[in-house]
Amino acid sequence: MANRGPSYGLSREVQQKIDRQYDPELEQVLVRWILAQCGGDVAQPAPGRDSFQQWLKDGTVLCRLINSLHPRGQGPVAKIQASAMAFKQMEQISQFLQAAERYGIAATDIFQTVDLWEGKNMACVQRTLMNLGSLAVAKGDGLFVGDPNCGDADTCHARRKSQENRRVFSEDKLKEGQSVIGLQMGTNRGASQAGMTGYGMPRQIL
Repeated sequence: MANRGPSYGLSREVQQKIDRQYDPELEQVLVRWILAQCGGDVAQPAPGRDSFQQWLKDGTVLCRLINSLHPRGQGPVAKIQASAMAFKQMEQISQFLQAAERYGIAATDIFQTVDLWEGKNMACVQRTLMNLGSLAVAKGDGLFVGDPNCGDADTCHARRKSQENRRVFSEDKLKEGQSVIGLQMGTNRGASQAGMTGYGMPRQIL
């Protein structure tokens, strides 16, 4: 992978394990969403993890993506510029990450700049983008572009966060539940007083 030297020994095993977490099908799902969300002037990358990394590496696509999830003129990244300079590319990735956290993505769900720029953990990059799509759908502000139906393989990245499932029980059902002993409290099944002696009486051992 670009910008990353060969790994040896244990570090190589760890990197191989991380690489196996990368999902090629999810890659295509994310590419289709990003293209739709950013508009038609974003070039489509060739399939594959390396191509996906190179497509996102300079930060311009990511910054356009996060800006598209805000009202026109209110995007968090004021200036987006393609550059071959490493520090500029990493700066734009960092701008995207900061904006994604302000948008509502948990810090623990956000990849590190080197995960993308050096290609160290593209699976983590996928998860961040997946969470971003899901959150954009959940906001329901009309800025998400795409079909949010979870059953469509093309839009599985936009799975809605679990919604609270309220259940209404009748008063009889509630009373009935109060008489049930949960398994966490143990059980009295099979218990008896056989062999027990009264208080203060010595136990007879035969």
